[in-house]
Amino acid sequence: MKRKIIPYAKHLKPYANNLRNNMTFPEILLWQKIKSKQIMGYDFDRQIAIDIYIVDFYCKDLKLAIEIDGSDHDYHKDTIRQDRLESLGVHFLRFSNREIKYKMTEVLTSFNTWIEVYNEKTSQPNEP
Repeated sequence: MKRKIIPYAKHLKPYANNLRNNMTFPEILLWQKIKSKQIMGYDFDRQIAIDIYIVDFYCKDLKLAIEIDGSDHDYHKDTIRQDRLESLGVHFLRFSNREIKYKMTEVLTSFNTWIEVYNEKTSQPNEP
């Protein structure tokens, strides 16, 4: 099955590149654990433009965005952004900086659990 690519605003590309080159410490920590298909063979990208937003990490095959929330996050704006992207079929997992720094095992377990549930849901035939 061919994956559907969600278009993005082209003007975001330089900004996404800048974010890739200036990742926060928690982003670097997580990236070290998910790059190169380390999570159940799935490919994640970092600082990816989707629609009119940039997400911290994204897996196209799962349509899964990963967001790391720092203390300066605007949760109202995050909710608006997440609602819009979810309307396009994007799923979200959110973690705090603290979770990434101090509870990486639990974070990675939640990735695996989410993927297992997602795969179960998407592999079963639709019920009438």
